[in-house]
Amino acid sequence: MNTISNNSKKLKQAIWTVSIVIPIAVAVLFTIKIEGVDLSFLPPVYASLNGLTAIGLIVAIMAIKKKNRTLHQRAIQVCLLFSILFLLLYVLYHMTSDSTPYGGGGGLKYVYFSLLISHILLSLIVIPIVLFSYLFAWQGDFDRHKKWTRFAFPLWLYVAVSGVLVYFMISPYY
Repeated sequence: MNTISNNSKKLKQAIWTVSIVIPIAVAVLFTIKIEGVDLSFLPPVYASLNGLTAIGLIVAIMAIKKKNRTLHQRAIQVCLLFSILFLLLYVLYHMTSDSTPYGGGGGLKYVYFSLLISHILLSLIVIPIVLFSYLFAWQGDFDRHKKWTRFAFPLWLYVAVSGVLVYFMISPYY
């Protein structure tokens, strides 16, 4: 029992560490500029990963409602993989390219920045919520998993969908 408790404590500490380190690492990596590397093809790729994450999340929720735990688990694992790939490609792009200013005006400018800011802030918040939700399922604590996914699912889905919308709104200005 003590070993399980210690492992659980270590996993929870790891989740908090990852949840803090990722945003700090991304912020630090944004200050690094690699010259001479053209990764301008990446924005539609990482936007597609966000779209695939959103689709995967919908598949996962439909699967669990149909009590197909295996499909649900695999869909979530694929969504985690897509999210990790998104983050890596996003950081690589921004390390090799200048940020693109939004060129639209009027009310769309406010929509764009509202989406962008909410996307960024919620992407920070969703990291520990998703990881704890996953941990609880992995541990077989489905009551806690279900409670946490009430927040994790809509937040993660919003981050994925808003990422796609932000891409479509900024893409004419690349």
